[in-house]
Amino acid sequence: MLDIKRIREEPERVRERLATRGGDDGEKVEEILHCDSEWRRLVTEVERLKSQRNRVSKEIGALMGQGKGEEAEARKEETRALGEQIGVLDGQVGKLKERARELMLSLPNLPHESVTVGATEADNPTLREWGQKRDYPFEPEGHVGLCERLQLIDFVRGAKLSGSGFLLYTGWGARLERALTQFLLDLHTGEHGYTEVSPPFVVSRDCMEGVGQFPKFVDQAYAVQEGEDGSTLGSLYLIPTAEAPVANIHRGEMLAHADLPIRYCAYSPCFRAEAGAAGVGTRGMIRVHQFDKVELIKVVDPEQGYEALERLVAHAETVLQQLDLHYRVILLCTGDMGFGSAKTYDIEVWAPGQKDYLEVSSCSNCEDFQARRMGLRVKMTDGKKVYPHILNGSGTALARLFVALIETHQQKDGSIAIPEPLRPYLKADRIPSPEG
Repeated sequence: MLDIKRIREEPERVRERLATRGGDDGEKVEEILHCDSEWRRLVTEVERLKSQRNRVSKEIGALMGQGKGEEAEARKEETRALGEQIGVLDGQVGKLKERARELMLSLPNLPHESVTVGATEADNPTLREWGQKRDYPFEPEGHVGLCERLQLIDFVRGAKLSGSGFLLYTGWGARLERALTQFLLDLHTGEHGYTEVSPPFVVSRDCMEGVGQFPKFVDQAYAVQEGEDGSTLGSLYLIPTAEAPVANIHRGEMLAHADLPIRYCAYSPCFRAEAGAAGVGTRGMIRVHQFDKVELIKVVDPEQGYEALERLVAHAETVLQQLDLHYRVILLCTGDMGFGSAKTYDIEVWAPGQKDYLEVSSCSNCEDFQARRMGLRVKMTDGKKVYPHILNGSGTALARLFVALIETHQQKDGSIAIPEPLRPYLKADRIPSPEG
């Protein structure tokens, strides 16, 4: 969440930056300031009344010691009245505090000054490209046809098992998905210096709030219920990405500056209720409810957040370069950024069968936005306690990477050539065509 001190001291600046995202979040700033002002006023009044009650209580003791019982009883009535006033005000303080918290949790992060101001993805500037689109001596086939012909994915039976938007990988498809996962983990841990973790695939509501998934995206999550106990529904959620558990590993902790930077990488399935919703995708793997991903998380000194972001993007790009896939890097504009991000780069890979670019990685610096929500601080060498920058990036998402890989490396004879770095994992240099 945002720093309440910044809202108090720079309300116009905060409103200005929020306005670049679109929407009416700036109006919430007024209510936050009102709640904050009233809360502080009432807390001061409560403290004054408590001090007065303490003073009267001491006077009652003195009167009792002097044998002045009637006067003491009269003063007791005063303390009871003060107690009632304090109780009423405490209730008002609690309501104001809760309302302010609700509003603060609903405010998105402020875009960094270097982010392009824009309204939609059409305003996102392309920063660079790597590689080139391939020319084929044949019409490149789309991934659905390739998967069905090579029996990589059984779309029909996947839907039979779990409904639309779920995939059943089979044979070479299952092996390729596993090979990609292992390749990504080995690359990021072996060459990029990340520590691998294997997190739970269900997390608490607090963790979802910590990374900014809740309350904004609660309607897009899969809530878990324990058996038939309806009271447990919503105490845990299937993770939409490994960011939810991994970024929260140190929630509520006070780290030493020497602990930084922290670099984690994790494989997980990702569950998104909205991903395969009717009307937002076509048959195949582009938008699904469940997909695999290797996530990268960094916790760094606030002074190093943006340098760390550039390295994070480079690590994700390395994946596509080693797999010989053409891609481009996009800077998301203010109106297209995620809720918790201050700056985001998207990496989009070319899929020749789709004749389109597919997002396979989104790398963001959330600055101290998530750290404040989860109560994670760092004690600096000078003793000052600060909130670190938390970064996240897909390193990468596998469903679309799978699509781009098989479409890019398809051969005239119907087979799929396997990029050299994947061959040791797949133990093959191609996925053979049944016809060949």
